[in-house]
Amino acid sequence: MDMTVSCGEGIINIRAGAIILKNGRFLMVGNDRNTYLYSVGGRVQFGETAEEAVVREVLEETGVRMEVDRLGFVHENYFPGDAPSNSGRLIYEISFFFYMKTPDDFEPLCESLADGNAREFLKWVTPEDQAVMYPSFFRTELQHPVREIRHFVTDERMNRGNPGES
Repeated sequence: MDMTVSCGEGIINIRAGAIILKNGRFLMVGNDRNTYLYSVGGRVQFGETAEEAVVREVLEETGVRMEVDRLGFVHENYFPGDAPSNSGRLIYEISFFFYMKTPDDFEPLCESLADGNAREFLKWVTPEDQAVMYPSFFRTELQHPVREIRHFVTDERMNRGNPGES
């Protein structure tokens, strides 16, 4: 069971995301329903740790079992839901983003579905890529990764027009 809890008019999510780097690019996910990209990963399930969740999610979304290298970011994020299951609801999401150990022969294959059965696809991007992506701090932070854990807070409550963080 996903770590998603209704809280009044809103929803609380606990999410684990993967940072998969290769040749100066990082791997993101998109789907047929949305015009933006998002990190590989998903909700933590009750009974698993965030590390276990990211390993499971990477396997589900890429077809490859990868190991965690280290925790890179903790992200608190308020944003309006845009999936069929949460449309119009305010979401407070806590995400743990882990750098993964990317095998040299890593060739991902995506056969997963997003909420509402939208087909997902994988895309390698560079910081210069013009695609809208969440979290957007990947664009700057992944240019020069550091060893310490960084904490970000994004709040879209006042700007209800964009999902995710800014």
